Amino acid sequence: MGRERVAAPRPTAGTQDWYAHAFQCAVLEVHQKRYRTVRAARPIVLEVGLRSLLVPNVNPAHMTLAEHNLAYRRPDLYDALNRDSAAAVTCRQLVDEYGVLPLGSVLDLGCGTARDLAEFSDAHDCVGVDIQPALIEHARQQHPGLDLRVGDLRTVRLGRTFDTIFCLGNSLAYLHHNEDIRAAFATFAVHAHPGSLLIVVTQIAPTSTAAPTRGRVDAADIHADVIIEHSWDARVQVATLHRTWQFDNGATERDRIRRRVLSPRELELYATLAGFRPVALFTDPQDRTGPLTGSTAWFVARYDPAP
Repeated sequence: MGRERVAAPRPTAGTQDWYAHAFQCAVLEVHQKRYRTVRAARPIVLEVGLRSLLVPNVNPAHMTLAEHNLAYRRPDLYDALNRDSAAAVTCRQLVDEYGVLPLGSVLDLGCGTARDLAEFSDAHDCVGVDIQPALIEHARQQHPGLDLRVGDLRTVRLGRTFDTIFCLGNSLAYLHHNEDIRAAFATFAVHAHPGSLLIVVTQIAPTSTAAPTRGRVDAADIHADVIIEHSWDARVQVATLHRTWQFDNGATERDRIRRRVLSPRELELYATLAGFRPVALFTDPQDRTGPLTGSTAWFVARYDPAP
């Protein structure tokens, strides 16, 4: 006798996204007791589906970012390459515009060398977390007054909440799997209280440049010509930056920087499921209401959990 087909719930207007729909379908399968005798292949598919949605994937690749990025092995070079960043200025403007609380306490998840966090030393309390010990050690030397810790964006728990939470510099994009992204948003939520402001900078589209770009770096005792190329894997939504360093002494090094691309709708969904209400999304800090024209976006959300 054939198995009766169970109608899956259709996505609602606010959650028209595959991930939410897949989750609903998985839960439906679990609770349909009258279909306990389902074919052997079905529970396997269901189990894998649930695991991929709910359980963080501890991928060693996330622990070895420095192997594929010279700037992470050379924190002084990292700082030199980002010395003109205006991220901290934009963050302060966003807190002033969208925050319902004063600047107060600040948590920077994926803080790197704490370059941006240091600009908020006027806040009552600043904490920075990064998975790379070398960057944190460099940051402690440069900013001894900051509370800086080594930790994983997916699992760190500090036992307290903050008024403002940052996740800048494409830190979120280094999490390639759906379950890791859900875990990151759970980390945001557990460190937020009602009204906390979340500011994320991450990649929302692959870089469209087809031809290699060339440049020159003379900083932090590094003297090299640099060639950058991009590739895109649509199946897993990962954009890869291939960077070749041709040093003046004849040596060559190659970086391979892989970043997960999250569409604007995906960002909104992950945030909403974690209890955040999106309030802004833009690619140009000087034109926050204009069209999304770049590959990297600013995403702002306020923690407003359901009662």
